Amino acid sequence: MDTLSYKTVSANKATVTKEWVHVDAEGQTLGRLSSVVAKLLRGKHKPNFTPHVDCGDNVIVTNAEKINLTGKKWDSKEYIRHTGYPGGQKSLTAAELFEKNPERIIEKSVKGMLPKNKLGADLFRNLKVYAGSEHDHTAQKPKTINLNDLK
Repeated sequence: MDTLSYKTVSANKATVTKEWVHVDAEGQTLGRLSSVVAKLLRGKHKPNFTPHVDCGDNVIVTNAEKINLTGKKWDSKEYIRHTGYPGGQKSLTAAELFEKNPERIIEKSVKGMLPKNKLGADLFRNLKVYAGSEHDHTAQKPKTINLNDLK
């Protein structure tokens, strides 16, 4: 038996094929959308997935202003940050953050689902979120993915 045929092939920066993917967030639930986007960014949907390599796609999310949150999360979900000074903890509800910057809710949700290291920071740079339906990446010819068909 030839054992060389069973050798695992690891992807590297030179062998990875990165594509541009467009996802429409209109009417989608935040967590379910974010988990699919994180999977696309990480590259877990590809057969040559390698955990330590950026083998995911570049993802464009549009219509962030039309995202849904279930239950009472608009009022009860809080985003906490700290200024670095004593007593400097600040918090915003999901509704307040959405009013201020609707893209930030999707970005924070997806970032929390990525690895907490340099690879995660590199993967997060492949995410582009827009509040409206227009985006600046038509030259890349992104492939549109319908999340309702993936279920």
